[in-house]
Amino acid sequence: MKIAGELVTETLEYDGGRQVTVYVPPNPPQAVVFAGDGQLISQWGGYLEAADVPPTMIVGIYRTSDEDEMVRIHEYSPPFDQERFAAHERFFVEDVRRWVRSRFSVALPAKRTAVCGVSASGELSLAIGLRHPDIYGTVFSASPGGGYQPPAVMPSPLPRTYLVAGTLEPFFLENATRWAAALRGAGADVEMRARVASHDDVMWREEFPLMVAWAFGR
Repeated sequence: MKIAGELVTETLEYDGGRQVTVYVPPNPPQAVVFAGDGQLISQWGGYLEAADVPPTMIVGIYRTSDEDEMVRIHEYSPPFDQERFAAHERFFVEDVRRWVRSRFSVALPAKRTAVCGVSASGELSLAIGLRHPDIYGTVFSASPGGGYQPPAVMPSPLPRTYLVAGTLEPFFLENATRWAAALRGAGADVEMRARVASHDDVMWREEFPLMVAWAFGR
């Protein structure tokens, strides 16, 4: 898909060098989405351009280049390796945001900032959002994995949360539904959608403009 905006990729100092790709919209950004699995989600700017949504910057932080899937899980889901998760969390929340402020002169308030992820990084978005609601006012979580589950006692305040999963991926739909119920029970503003879809990026990228519209208006 052709885009009117620009894609900027740089390598930051983390874990031997970790790439970040930023989609810069053609007009000054009114919102920003920080995303795990950044090599995938950073490419979705064209879908925002085709939708009736405010100009939104996407900051896509790449996943590990290690081919072992568990390394990615350990970065994205707190229960597995707390030390590795914490190191990646610092990079995601502190280093990347500092670079975005310096490189693009963009630092928006929490109500105009979201954290996004799909599958394993859907767990990351929930974990980051619950830990830093003062930074990320909204969570976008598509087909979240089941390693990170709602805590017995929810923190306060809670970010607004948009969850989506496919009816053809029952494991992930169950996880999303569990989170929706727990967040609503704690008083959070939640949007939960189930689509006739399997575990693939077609559903996720089609849902992305709807997430942005829900969070930031049309």
